[in-house]
Amino acid sequence: MVIGQMKLTDKIYIAGHSGLVGSAFVRYLQSQGYSNLLLRTHDELDLTQSELVRDLFLAERPDYVILAAAKVGGIQANNTYPADFINVNLAIQNSIINAARISEVKRLCFLGSSCIYPREAAQPISESALLTGPLEKTNRPYALAKIAGIEQCWASNRQYGTKYIALMPSNLYGPGDNYDLSNSHVLPALIRKVHEAKVTGCENVIVWGSGRPRREFLYVDDLAVAGVFLLNLSEEKYLELLDGDDHPPLLNVGGGKDVTISELVEVIKDELGYVGEIVWDRSKPDGTMRKLLDINRISRFGWHPQILLRQGIRLAYADFLQRC
Repeated sequence: MVIGQMKLTDKIYIAGHSGLVGSAFVRYLQSQGYSNLLLRTHDELDLTQSELVRDLFLAERPDYVILAAAKVGGIQANNTYPADFINVNLAIQNSIINAARISEVKRLCFLGSSCIYPREAAQPISESALLTGPLEKTNRPYALAKIAGIEQCWASNRQYGTKYIALMPSNLYGPGDNYDLSNSHVLPALIRKVHEAKVTGCENVIVWGSGRPRREFLYVDDLAVAGVFLLNLSEEKYLELLDGDDHPPLLNVGGGKDVTISELVEVIKDELGYVGEIVWDRSKPDGTMRKLLDINRISRFGWHPQILLRQGIRLAYADFLQRC
């Protein structure tokens, strides 16, 4: 059981609690005995409406906030709905971060994405690479929204003395993932494609791109453990995360190693028991050729990923079978 700054009875608001990331935080917090979780569905609270969010925070006075709510999607979704990705995410972040300050939340954890870093950033990507070069164009609106969230946390800390941190995970997957082929991320999309080919007896699976890009994957429950671990740090250690006026309160959270998309497909085929061929559609974009995060900073605080890729895919496929 986690023992630290957060009391088991403290009120913890998880924005986006029904999504991939938020539900992982709910599972982990409940497993550790936290009994006072503040949860609202989209029908109960539209997070883009700042006045409604402010009213909830002032009425409920949460002690801690986990900002996991976001509009997310893969390359196709980002290319099709770029205005939605920047507008919705900016509105959600602005509503919650401002409401947290007004209601005097003790600590806030903002969840972003590794796509905030420049397309050509040196590998592995350290937190210092932020804003040092052009972004990958296929998800630039989403990335800019997340960069704005980091900046808002940092600015609030400097101006108001708040204690907000920002975690940037690598590609996430696991229970509660989105397997819709039109807007899902690469790993869940591949699980669904390979599964459907297996059950229908299809002899091949068509996969976008060349298979050469390298990606790092993090099982979503590992991210939840990381976030709760950091929020529970002692005041002395937690202040180290904030880094003063010179650096944003930013930490990478990743699996520590990457694989090519081609290698990923082979692991998925093996775990799902599919023996057909993979056909690469090279007319479709590859996206960034490599994204591997430097996780040395968070490792120095004592967190390390626990779920390896093959095990995580096995767990994710079990979840997919229960839900499909």
